[in-house]
Amino acid sequence: MSSPVRVVIGEDDVLLREGIARLLTEAGFDVVALAGDADALLRKALAYQTDVAVVDVRMPPERTDDGLRAAIELRRRRPETGVLVLSQYYEPRFALDLIGQRPEGVGYLLKERVGDVDAFVEAVNRVAGGGSVLDPEVVGRMLGRRSPDSPVGLLTARERDVLAAMAEGKSNQGIAATLVVTEAAVEKHVTSIFQKLELIPRAAEHRRVLAVLTFLRDADK
Repeated sequence: MSSPVRVVIGEDDVLLREGIARLLTEAGFDVVALAGDADALLRKALAYQTDVAVVDVRMPPERTDDGLRAAIELRRRRPETGVLVLSQYYEPRFALDLIGQRPEGVGYLLKERVGDVDAFVEAVNRVAGGGSVLDPEVVGRMLGRRSPDSPVGLLTARERDVLAAMAEGKSNQGIAATLVVTEAAVEKHVTSIFQKLELIPRAAEHRRVLAVLTFLRDADK
């Protein structure tokens, strides 16, 4: 039997930190450490060699983007650790800074999503497995800001819907359920997206995260 996913939680609000810990423990995760500031988060994540770090963007000591900077440093020093960042506000630049050139094993959610227990647990699991997760609200706003002269501008409306769902971390099956289409139709759209974004044939999952990264860069222009 496989070992449970090991998690460290960085959150300065005690009630929220304990609530997330209890939620994840009840879902079968092994919460090995809790941290109330960015320095402690980085230190404990490295010491315990955790599988996932759940991190608040704004943490002590400065309460600006300390948690985000700690998460970025954790990804640099221990790439195998997945990072799921929680933010109280819509801040697309934070998502882009976190993802950098490597969207594997990273997630960015608004804090309100923690209340959707099933979706939150799924997000932690996906990040632990090397996938990527973006909050639907963030994806929606980024899609609205896309640059018309970019490769993403070549996509049809339905293909943009599929790409947005991919950015949220959905599988083809999940996209089909969301858009109420067949999986075969989704596969056709995904193939077209890869072609229009000029993503050369590689492992399917790798091309998916490259497509998501193209989408994010385009939205930030």
